[in-house]
Amino acid sequence: MTKDQPTIRDNFFIITGGPGAGKTTLLDALKSLGYPCVDEVARKIIQEQHRIGGDALHTRDQRKFADLMLTRSIATYEQVSEREKPVFFDRGLPELVGYGPLVGFETPAYFDKAAALFRYNKRVFILPPWPEIYGQDDERKQDFAEAVESWRLLAETYPKLGYELVEVPKAGIADRMDFVLAHIKI
Repeated sequence: MTKDQPTIRDNFFIITGGPGAGKTTLLDALKSLGYPCVDEVARKIIQEQHRIGGDALHTRDQRKFADLMLTRSIATYEQVSEREKPVFFDRGLPELVGYGPLVGFETPAYFDKAAALFRYNKRVFILPPWPEIYGQDDERKQDFAEAVESWRLLAETYPKLGYELVEVPKAGIADRMDFVLAHIKI
């Protein structure tokens, strides 16, 4: 395999959606059943940047933040050694292609290249905006309107990159988990 040939991990499943749609809760439930799950890199970066007084944040230097998310997402993708059992990711590399337009800058070509090289299962689970469960916290500063816009851009970006979106219904966590597992045939 050459360095420009895509790596495809059919057992890597992305759980995505705008902020506050219930992704982390769903992933925590999957973890409780023993499924390997990969946490969102953005939250970790935000926590680190606050700790060190850095400016690579969604609310400050968004380009630097995007570059850090890309670097960490590639590293995380490559560190997962499981090649058979399903692995669930809280977001994935492809959505970084839509981050620039969300915050007002053109997506760098190397983001597109990364999304083409590091491939996940073609089926991506997207959680719709859900105002009843939406909330802000120390890392999530976006308002609900930005959460909806994030979701809209994700819904456009993933299909353009060759992924099939499966919308996870607004339901209790057990039902959401059963829905995802049924769609990957578990």
